[in-house]
Amino acid sequence: MTLKKELRTQGDFLFKHRSYLPVIIIIAGLAVYIQNEITSDVLPHQQGEIYKFICLAVALLGLFIRVHAVGHAAKNTSGRNTTVGQVADEVNSTGLYSICRHPLYVGNFFMWLGIAGFTQEPWFIVAFTFMYWVYYERIMYAEEAFLTDKYGDKYTDWASRTPAFIPAFSKWIKPQYSFSWPKIIKQEKTGIMNLFIVIFVFEAIGSYIRNGEILQMESYWWMLAVASIVWYIIIKVLQKTTKLFNV
Repeated sequence: MTLKKELRTQGDFLFKHRSYLPVIIIIAGLAVYIQNEITSDVLPHQQGEIYKFICLAVALLGLFIRVHAVGHAAKNTSGRNTTVGQVADEVNSTGLYSICRHPLYVGNFFMWLGIAGFTQEPWFIVAFTFMYWVYYERIMYAEEAFLTDKYGDKYTDWASRTPAFIPAFSKWIKPQYSFSWPKIIKQEKTGIMNLFIVIFVFEAIGSYIRNGEILQMESYWWMLAVASIVWYIIIKVLQKTTKLFNV
């Protein structure tokens, strides 16, 4: 098997199973975080809370990037499809896609970088960055091979002038499609809930190690988790009982 074919095969496999990467990050991150809490190798409370809000801001930046990219994307593109593999009815080339070929993966990176930051362990953050690069490099390769096969010069011409991952802001082109809130709410509801639940789990474990009680933490952490769960349930009910999110 040639290297190109091997990279594409690996990328297709990882694309279909890309939802497992966050699980690996969370498990590894929790192990590091627990060890640091046990050995008290963490920041003092006040500085720690400020640091956690910085991590949350990084994660929310990633979420904002995803929301902007998905909200302006063409129909049947930029989806969370896994079992069916690659799907793209059009080449997105405006909005965030005019400055970066893979804005969703940029968004994912910042979301999970924020979570990795909760470990308060520099080597883990570096290790996460390296693992993310190796993992998603193959996914991006397979995705681009699929789009090249499907769209030919239309895709390669756009790709040749658009960087893969690091945005070129000078190339910005106004989004072709108007922003779709129903699409965002439908597609990103799970990601929003998962983000705040994961943060809550970190805080709950840290609280138990420090104080022997799970909920002896700043109230805003568990309030955010509860709010995100309620949000998810409401959207799921509306999806089943209305046509608000039929986009």
